[in-house]
Amino acid sequence: MANDDINQKNGLISPLRRQILKGMAAVPAMAAFGGAARPSFADGVNTTGLAVTDTEVTVGILHSVTGTMAISETGSVQAEKLAIEQINAAGGVLGRKIKYIQEDGASDWPTFAEKAKKLLVNDKCASVFGCWTSASRKAVLPVFEQYNGMLYYPTFYEGLEQSKNVIYTGQEATQQIIAGLDWVVKEKGAKTFYLLGSDYIWPRTSNKIARKHIENFKHLEVVGEEYFPLGHTQFNSVINKIKLKKPDVIYAIIVGGSNVAFYKQLKAAGFDLENKQTLLTISVTEDEILGIGGENIVGAYACMKYFQSLKNPNNEKFVAAFKEMWGKDIVIGDVTQAAYLGPWLWKLTVEKAGSFDIDKVAAASPGVEFTGAPEGYVRIHENHHLWSKTRVGRARADGQYDVVYETADLVEPNPFPAGYQ
Repeated sequence: MANDDINQKNGLISPLRRQILKGMAAVPAMAAFGGAARPSFADGVNTTGLAVTDTEVTVGILHSVTGTMAISETGSVQAEKLAIEQINAAGGVLGRKIKYIQEDGASDWPTFAEKAKKLLVNDKCASVFGCWTSASRKAVLPVFEQYNGMLYYPTFYEGLEQSKNVIYTGQEATQQIIAGLDWVVKEKGAKTFYLLGSDYIWPRTSNKIARKHIENFKHLEVVGEEYFPLGHTQFNSVINKIKLKKPDVIYAIIVGGSNVAFYKQLKAAGFDLENKQTLLTISVTEDEILGIGGENIVGAYACMKYFQSLKNPNNEKFVAAFKEMWGKDIVIGDVTQAAYLGPWLWKLTVEKAGSFDIDKVAAASPGVEFTGAPEGYVRIHENHHLWSKTRVGRARADGQYDVVYETADLVEPNPFPAGYQ
């Protein structure tokens, strides 16, 4: 499934790449229902009519490959397809090869809900790997709960949610937001913060949590807070306000293609993130930097659980396999790696449960371990989030991050922290 023709330039998804990502789903989708294949009910592995035969199991992939979020979500599609290919090469799941049906959420939340219903009701997918923004996840959550599907959601997010029908493979707020703020206060002596975000639920809720944490300390202060529509490209006004306020930290949760304009305009306005100003982001991975340009963001800090530059055997194998499949110039960000975890965690959970049935998979999820994770060992918590380490990286001119901080132990997920709801 390797494809050397897939390239990325200036942060835009090429027409060829978009066509491939949308079109690759067609053949597996048809194959999953081709011929005289019938649902398998043998040995209790499928008692609820999912798309499972004696030789195949069908899953869904639901991300934006068009619209403003394509710059961020394309890597998730690639990672999920890599994991599926590797699992199939290793014998599949309960002896069955995985086939996938891919749908495009098109950066539109009602479209995500519509496509989720199709994957669950019409296609009877045994699981779905998908979404990026919290807005898209919130749009599909009622669908997964109503029709009892299982979603593996890869993005770091604001927390304040837990569902039997979702496994959250990215970090929640206490693992990312609070840990990052504590680090920048301790290491940079930060006292004042200017909060920025795209105008939807994740940045707003995350900054609400950030503000609450900052204001828990009498000597810390938020001196500004502003939001911008997804796809926004004119940031000169807020950049001038930041110049006047002179915050110790610019705390940025700008999402998708808007990042390209923001960081280019920030540099053009004279900001020097390498030597003068401190910027901490929780939304810019290596995927976004490919569009932003490393020279425009060099010196910025990001709080994530994964960076492509991590040195461990699991990650070295993952990066090599990813580049072999998608091209040597491709980059891998935090959410891309978390998306890769989804199919593997699902496989391990199904095999622990001995069944594809959603209720049995949900019940078997707590305690499932993935020792082959590129970020290092991870484990599913009872609240369906992952135990994982928190790391801070500093952006380099070549678009990669140098890891400057890592927690000694796995951080327990706590999506409902006291005092932050």
